[in-house]
Amino acid sequence: MTRRRNVVLITGDQWRWECLSVLGHPCVRTPHLDALAADGVLFRRHYAQATPCAPSRASLYTGLYQHNHRVVANGTPLDRRHTNVALEARKAGYAPALFGYTDTAQDPRDLPPDHAALRKPYSVLPGMDGIVEMGDDFAPWFDDLRAKGYAVPAPGDDPRGIFAPDRGRDGADTGATFAPTYFSAEDSATAFITDEAIKHIDAQGDGSWFVHLSYWSPHPPFVAPEPYNAMVDAADVPPPVRASSPAVEAAMHPWIDYFLNNPLGTDYSVGHEASDNLDISDRDWRQMRATYYGMMAEVDANIGRLIAHLRETDQYDDTLIVFTSDHGEQLGDHWMLAKYGPFDQTFHIPLIVRDPDADCATTRGTVVDDFTENVDIMPTILDWLGRDIPIVCDGLSLRGHLRGAAPADWRREVHSAFDFRDFLDQGETSLTGLTPEQCNMMVIRDTRYKYVHFAAWPPLFFDLDDDPDEFHNRAEDPDYRDRVLDYAQRMLNWRLTHDDRVLANIRITPAGPIT
Repeated sequence: MTRRRNVVLITGDQWRWECLSVLGHPCVRTPHLDALAADGVLFRRHYAQATPCAPSRASLYTGLYQHNHRVVANGTPLDRRHTNVALEARKAGYAPALFGYTDTAQDPRDLPPDHAALRKPYSVLPGMDGIVEMGDDFAPWFDDLRAKGYAVPAPGDDPRGIFAPDRGRDGADTGATFAPTYFSAEDSATAFITDEAIKHIDAQGDGSWFVHLSYWSPHPPFVAPEPYNAMVDAADVPPPVRASSPAVEAAMHPWIDYFLNNPLGTDYSVGHEASDNLDISDRDWRQMRATYYGMMAEVDANIGRLIAHLRETDQYDDTLIVFTSDHGEQLGDHWMLAKYGPFDQTFHIPLIVRDPDADCATTRGTVVDDFTENVDIMPTILDWLGRDIPIVCDGLSLRGHLRGAAPADWRREVHSAFDFRDFLDQGETSLTGLTPEQCNMMVIRDTRYKYVHFAAWPPLFFDLDDDPDEFHNRAEDPDYRDRVLDYAQRMLNWRLTHDDRVLANIRITPAGPIT
């Protein structure tokens, strides 16, 4: 009998890298992810390639850096010419099933002008079946809540109103994000898509399957159902890591100055505006972080339910399990919220991979310190499924690491990007006069240094040995002049070696095309 080979790809949204209790975090409780790491491999230096959600997920699904896939913002179409992990898995006979969302906008050149997908900035990744598609209207979850007797936002109202906290259950002297949701933990979006994924897995019988579980949490608004809202005491939460004032922080660079004074992103709590971010009290900052950690605990509990079900149905040892995130969350560090900073809090994310194959037995419970990137997820899954990795792929398979045989020439740095052209429409600001193509930055980071290149502004350069929290820009420091030039050249070399190569190595000859 041929052994089944199943895949579970799990993503959290805005999950910071250090937020696993296995890493010694003082507040986060993730026993099920810790257990998965103990039975798999934890990648300590794993990074997203872009931010926000759609650009980052485009890299995750296609294995391409942003300068190749060119999804530069939420709502930017994913070019139809790009393959992705779902389309490639279909070639192996899988029907990848989505529970949640992929933040993919459809290529308008494929569709008639009146097609419904052209009115939706978030559609389903080509090749995936949207079994439970949780777009920006949360429609299937709302249907479930209505059937259970809950009141949900009416059509035309902001669907995120479902996350309004139940102020009748505020605690004494607690922050703005302490009050729990109106719905129970058993009826949350996290529990709902987990339940639906389990039902789908059960319906596959003895066939192989591919499930993508894409959780909304811990994305803001920061609110958690009971008991997760009170799981972490705000008094025990370390305060944000930041300069003495927003003005001191802003003085570091024009982009930091701009974003601190023109915040864009989801409000941290329903009823609060992003423009209020610099006025958040210390109590509210601590409570926000405590609630964020509670949201993670809820996701962890549901991942635990899924894994327990795989064990109970004898499918755990037939299933590749991958857990990661699209990007991180500033969470008050550097006086920022959301995921628009050049700092590690935005790009450094978790990765746990549990490969059930026998040749991975010696690496179970190990930690990898090599630099890995979300573009590596697609080739890793395809490699495990026995599929060829598309030549266009920028990422690399991690199966060598999973077997204890990492390539000797593995990358020694990571690369990330952020395109901020969406901020241009906010009136007369420091962005005035920039073209959309000038509104971008690229990051190269290794164990010692971090270089951030801006198309229209001076760079940032951090010496991470002396300045691990990235407070002191050394780009204009004479002592670092040669080092800054070296990293600018490294970034250029990286770009030159990772240009689109879909046809570059093919030649048309009298004998036909050759590679």
